Amino acid sequence: METDLIIVREYCQKSHVDPLFIVSLEEDGLIDIQVVDGERYLLGSQLQDLERFVRWHEDLSVNTEGIGVIHELMGRMHEMQQELKQLRREVRLLRTNYLEEIL
Repeated sequence: METDLIIVREYCQKSHVDPLFIVSLEEDGLIDIQVVDGERYLLGSQLQDLERFVRWHEDLSVNTEGIGVIHELMGRMHEMQQELKQLRREVRLLRTNYLEEIL
């Protein structure tokens, strides 16, 4: 399985992101950095989260602790939305079965 790796140094240069911000995200467990031959790499699969974190930090002045909290809460909200969808499907199924029984 091939994994896309992004060189952190190059990402920071092209995106005008402070490398220390990336380090703080890693220290807070929000992203994982791999070191290969002394070069730091970010998994391509984390790029979407990283860009979201950068926007929150730059546009909203949210620090890394706040980013962690927001990320956790959004994850919980997504789980609750999925649970709600499943419950709605189950209610529809029960309602359909009930209506079939009484008719």
